[in-house]
Amino acid sequence: METIRVGVVGVGHLGMHHARVYTEILGAQLVGVVDINEERAQTIAEPLGVPAYSNIDSFLDKARPDAVSIVVPTSRHYETAKAAMERGVHVLVEKPVTTSVDEAEKLLNLAVEKKVILQVGHIERFNSAVEHAREFVKNPYFIQTRRIGPFSPRINDVGVVLDLMIHDVDIILSMISSDLISISAIGRCIRTDHEDIASVQLCFANGAMAQILVSRVSEKRQRQMEITEPERVVTVDFATQDITVQRCVRENDGSIVEILEHPVFPKTEPLKMELQHFISCVRDGLQPMVGIKDGKRALEICVAALRQIHEEKSQGAALLSAM
Repeated sequence: METIRVGVVGVGHLGMHHARVYTEILGAQLVGVVDINEERAQTIAEPLGVPAYSNIDSFLDKARPDAVSIVVPTSRHYETAKAAMERGVHVLVEKPVTTSVDEAEKLLNLAVEKKVILQVGHIERFNSAVEHAREFVKNPYFIQTRRIGPFSPRINDVGVVLDLMIHDVDIILSMISSDLISISAIGRCIRTDHEDIASVQLCFANGAMAQILVSRVSEKRQRQMEITEPERVVTVDFATQDITVQRCVRENDGSIVEILEHPVFPKTEPLKMELQHFISCVRDGLQPMVGIKDGKRALEICVAALRQIHEEKSQGAALLSAM
């Protein structure tokens, strides 16, 4: 088996787990970690037995990786991914792929030009419950998601639409095979300069609908998706990786009986599944399950939602000033 030399650029809260997991994947060799905070880079690199770098160019020149995970702040995704791809290095970039659709398009074109793999880190696609649900969910006409939790100052460069909602947008797009025809969005800033609460409704050409609620200022934590089909409702818990299927069956006497099913399936670490998939795609030259086109499409919808949120906010402010 060919060994893929891989590195991690950005070893903060999530990036350090990328580094750890790569050391656990057969056929992957972690050859270094990069962080602008030299002390942080050294702290992560030392127990893993790899070199630490504070500059991506130095890392690319000296470590010569085949592939990298990019886990830097969203505002630096484009420049960091571009630097690696221009050298022919395969890239997994965390979501959202970039801060603008134009930058995502440029990365798409660069991936084609350089013939490199460009995977977007929509980790929930590799959640065991989501993967299992996709095996039997065929005709959803309504999907409702709630992704809420307490406030954390760790994410401060984007709001909940690009930080949280984009996960659910990506999953919904992968489950509803129809063109999107309308978006309706509202949101509010509570504790930061970005939206901390947002709600979006998506309508599709085939009649399907989706309702997404995200919040980072809620007391309790919930990560759940409810998929309604003609004959059943499937509930997916992202956090516990559990599925509940609710069906109503009509008995011979005409009465209706509610049946609850709890499918049993293997549960795995989503990040490990995601990175294993990336390494396999690099080794075998295959396109990833979540490629740049998927990342770009989810970003386009989130950007459109953000535009509505900001317009609604501006209109509200104008109305108040006129009163």
